Amino acid sequence: MWDSLKASWTLFFGMLFLMVSNGLLVTLLTLRGSALGFSDTAIGLMQSAYPVGALLGCIFAPRLVEKVGHVRAFAALASIASTAALVHLVTQDPWSWGAMRALAGFCFSGLYVVAESWLNGRATNQNRASLLSMYFIIQTGGTALGQLLLNLSDPNGILLFVLVSILISLSLVPILISTSAMPSFAAPERISLKELFKTSPMGLSGSFLNGISQATLYVGLGLYGAASGMPAGAVGALIGACTIGGMLAQMPVGRLSDLIDRRIVIVVIALLAIPVCLFLSTIEPGGGERDTLFVGVAVLGGVVLPIYSLCVAHTNDYLRPGQVVAASGTLVLVLNGGIVLGPTLAAVTVAQLGPAGLFYLLAVLQVLTLSTGLFRLASGRARTAERGRAVAVAPNATPVAASLNPEAEPLNGKGRNGQRAQSGDPSP
Repeated sequence: MWDSLKASWTLFFGMLFLMVSNGLLVTLLTLRGSALGFSDTAIGLMQSAYPVGALLGCIFAPRLVEKVGHVRAFAALASIASTAALVHLVTQDPWSWGAMRALAGFCFSGLYVVAESWLNGRATNQNRASLLSMYFIIQTGGTALGQLLLNLSDPNGILLFVLVSILISLSLVPILISTSAMPSFAAPERISLKELFKTSPMGLSGSFLNGISQATLYVGLGLYGAASGMPAGAVGALIGACTIGGMLAQMPVGRLSDLIDRRIVIVVIALLAIPVCLFLSTIEPGGGERDTLFVGVAVLGGVVLPIYSLCVAHTNDYLRPGQVVAASGTLVLVLNGGIVLGPTLAAVTVAQLGPAGLFYLLAVLQVLTLSTGLFRLASGRARTAERGRAVAVAPNATPVAASLNPEAEPLNGKGRNGQRAQSGDPSP
């Protein structure tokens, strides 16, 4: 892994700036919007615009890269994203903020496309898994680090917005000064929803539900903190704890799913998440239980956030290696479809039921995930004999990142374990 990091450190450095700025901005807007008097519902709708833009970015940004190249596409998208962050300082209505969030979603997904395709160009069969692992760490770690920057200044000031703009602008530098030749690029294909659902109902349904859960966590925790009167730094630390908990749990949960049916692992961790949610709903964040709250949220992140990676791995088990990247494109769109709903659902729930309502909503989502897993275990066939291995996938990754997955690389026309994989079980 260290050799891979050494060879690609400039690109990872630029990605780190992007992730820190994006992680900071999403929580900053929730807190600033609350201070400006935006209703929880308005904040949820405004935040939902980001995944809408990301959906469009996943579709159209690869075509932009094909037409104008990596450097020009990255420079244009980073400049627009940097400007969009500053527009929040000169407007004070949720409509313009929503438009800027949609624009940011489009730009950031395009920036990820450029970075991921650049990594693909540097990847070999020997370092592909290491690059993907490091990319996941940069994405999740950068998001968590961005939350800590809320301690630097009052969210009602201008410094944090300027800092977001600066970080996005700095992400340009490694790309622009890189002496490496630009890799070739082709827009990834997608498998239709119908075909993918026929291949893996659990993978598709679980990804959608987990998209709602992840957005509910990241936006809802900001609303929870604001409604509970927590200081901005504490809110950022709370979201950071959730992110770090998810990051630390990815590897052991993934390894476990390589040994037994992945659906069983999904069922077990969804089941564990339900009492954690109910316990967190009883905590008074303004009381003396703040440490307990932080630990509980970290545990909740550890049992909720890895589910998407398990759904991706479960789907890949039933695909030929050449189908993995195409299926990833469809799963990313499905995940973002769930992310669109999450902020609004979280906002409405907190507005109607108070801060504890956030954890009631998360408990319901885990019940739905648990029920889906149990249904697929009861009605689906046995797990496939030819299984790959689970790899950590961040929700911000685009379909291009799937090319880094060793499971997508056929060896002499053969799939896992030297045998051609089957599209196989129609109802796993």
